[in-house]
Amino acid sequence: MQHASSNFRRRFQAGERLVGSFLKIAQTMPAEIMGTLGYDFVVIDEEHGALNRESIDHMLLACRAYGVGGLVRVPSSEPAAIQAVLDCGGDGVLVPHVDSAEKARRIVSAARYRSGSRGYSSTTRAGEFGGRTIAAHLDEQDDRATVLAMIEDPAALDVLDEILAVEGLDGVFIGRGDLTVAYGQDKAGSAPVTAATEKICAAAQKAGKGICVMASGPEDAAAMAGLGATGFIVSSDQTLLRKAAAASLTETRKALDTRS
Repeated sequence: MQHASSNFRRRFQAGERLVGSFLKIAQTMPAEIMGTLGYDFVVIDEEHGALNRESIDHMLLACRAYGVGGLVRVPSSEPAAIQAVLDCGGDGVLVPHVDSAEKARRIVSAARYRSGSRGYSSTTRAGEFGGRTIAAHLDEQDDRATVLAMIEDPAALDVLDEILAVEGLDGVFIGRGDLTVAYGQDKAGSAPVTAATEKICAAAQKAGKGICVMASGPEDAAAMAGLGATGFIVSSDQTLLRKAAAASLTETRKALDTRS
C-alpha cells in the first residue's frame, strides 16, 4: 500500500517547488491543518521543539492521514535518532550540523537498508506492522527516505564539494540562522551569510542536489528560488499561531476602543 505522502522524495528529486512549515507543537492538529490547506510537507522539529518519540509518532500518522510529506529535523546525526523517526513512518530527515563528508556518509547509511546500516524491523508503521515481505520493505523504505544535510557551520563551507558528492544524499537545507550566529552577526541578510548561501546553492546545483531553505516571506522565497532552491519552509505552527493571535488581539482591542 502506498500512502499519499510517500511521493515526497520523488517530488523533491524532480525539482518541484514544494512549500512546507516547521511543526513544534506536540499535537496532531497543526499537521492536519497544514494538510487541509494544501501544504506539500511539514518538518517536525525534534531538535528545537518539546517533542518525544511518541508525539512524533502521532504527528507522522496525521501527516499520512492528510497526504502531507512528513519530515523530521532530528536532534543529532546519531543513527538511532534517524532510525526512530523513519520507523515511525517519516518521509525523511533533516540532520543538523553536517560539516564533513564522513558525517554525510554516516547519516545516509543510517537511513538506508541495502546500501547502508539501518537497523531492520518491519513490525512498524513504516513496515505496515509486518505486512510486507523483507524485500518489499527494504525497497519501499530505501526509495522513500529523504536525507537532507543541514549546512549551517562555516567549516562545512570548506568541504562543500566533498559533502555534496556523497551518494544517496538527496540535498541540503541551508541553515541561515545558525550561519548568522556563527559569523558573529545579529541581523538577517548579512554579507557573510549571503555569500555563504550563494556558495552553497551554486555547489548544490553543480552536484545535482536539491536545496531547501527557511523563507522569511514571499520575496525571500522568490529570491531563493532564483538561486535554485525548490523546498521552502515558511514559518512554524508556533509563529503562525502567535502572529494570528497578535493580529486578532490588536483588531479586537481597536474595535472595542472605537465603541467606548
